[in-house]
Amino acid sequence: MLKPAFIAVAIATTLLAGCGGNSSAPAAPKNVLFFLGDGMGMNTLTAARIYKVGEDGELTIDTLPETAFVKTYSNNAQVTDSAPSMAAYMTGVKMNNEVISMTPETSAFDATGKNYLNGTDSTCPTSGNGSAVTTLLELAKAAGWGTGAVTTTRVTHATPAVTYAHICHRDAENTIAAQAVPGGLGYNSALGDGLDVLLGGGRQFFLPTASGGKRTDGRDLTAELVTKGYTYVKTKTEFDAAAAGSTKKIVGLFTSSHMSYDLDRDPAVEPSLAEMTTKAIDILSKNEKGFFLMVEGGRIDHALHETTAKKALQDTVAFDDAIKTAIAKMKAIDPDLSNTLIVVTADHDHTLVLNGYAARTGATTASNPGVLGLLKNFVTGALNLDSGGNPFTIIGFGNGENRPVNRSALSDAQVADKTYHQEAAIPMAAGSETHGGTDVFLGAIGRGSDKFTGVINNTEVFNLIRQSVGL
Repeated sequence: MLKPAFIAVAIATTLLAGCGGNSSAPAAPKNVLFFLGDGMGMNTLTAARIYKVGEDGELTIDTLPETAFVKTYSNNAQVTDSAPSMAAYMTGVKMNNEVISMTPETSAFDATGKNYLNGTDSTCPTSGNGSAVTTLLELAKAAGWGTGAVTTTRVTHATPAVTYAHICHRDAENTIAAQAVPGGLGYNSALGDGLDVLLGGGRQFFLPTASGGKRTDGRDLTAELVTKGYTYVKTKTEFDAAAAGSTKKIVGLFTSSHMSYDLDRDPAVEPSLAEMTTKAIDILSKNEKGFFLMVEGGRIDHALHETTAKKALQDTVAFDDAIKTAIAKMKAIDPDLSNTLIVVTADHDHTLVLNGYAARTGATTASNPGVLGLLKNFVTGALNLDSGGNPFTIIGFGNGENRPVNRSALSDAQVADKTYHQEAAIPMAAGSETHGGTDVFLGAIGRGSDKFTGVINNTEVFNLIRQSVGL
């Protein structure tokens, strides 16, 4: 006669088999959503929080349960550019500045210091200058997952390019575009039948010069993509009409170059980052094995290079909105995110600083400049003055284009305008404020998110994602 304990084990085993314990049952789809705020350093993130919801408020990024700090240095530089820092996340390999998903010895420059470019085409040596390294997106594609990249920059810009292309110099954007076209000359065969979703700007690198583009080879890559089964959209109307139920592959190129800053965006012409993220999830989630999606808030970085803080903070808020939207959509698909990992981070810092000791400002509104305004004393509420007797802003930059020889009086209305370039300590050419080398924030939620903790190298993120979802 069987003992009760043995019977209990047998019953439990039978129940488990009937509830998915059987190895022949289909596995639940696994999903990875990787959000990258380009240039979104800790100071920018803090300023964006105050700008949107005040000192006491929370952005969606602030609510992510698992957090870490990430070291961002590249293989050959203390301060990285976007190409090797994003590549470290996507490949687990430290590489040199300007390089897109290649081995560490790859150089973007020859022995004389000249870059390997001919305009927007590559002149990288075919041998002797490194080789391609596998990206997370390529691993996902090999596993049969859906794959996508969404950005507010050109889709051939450094951050999105890292996910699907390999080249020794990031500015070879004609060559990068060709790597995304299945079956075409220069195609990256590691992508199998190709990316499923590619949304952003950069139409010029897909069109020949005769059609207003920058391709010197005469190819119309948008037409080639259509012949490969892609739905190609270039307007908000076409984007809205591309129903997820009938669209299997989509390429959206909404602008010739980068998409507009969120403050300048016409919602009837260009979709928001949240809208593009929603469309990508709707299409990719149809894959029964799961999907990998990269979403970049790319124009945060560009506004910081300009030292136009209001634009940078608003684009950070738009990026945060995309994260909020994605979490809600994924919880509708995978309620406890047991099979979905969402990671949010930045590729590098900038030189934005918050000057002290400012009184609390609260959120920025039409009548309150908030963190964008002039610094007021936390005791008296009066304007703080510099050594020359002039007021100054809460936000400043370590370097940048606005370094007046003689400072003059400023007003809140002036400094809170979206076109105002915040003052900088070190003078630079217009648009040439530099990246910073400070560690960046990482937040995570969902499957395996508890692995992200402490101070880690950016290359470790690649391995932690793989471990979390079994890629």
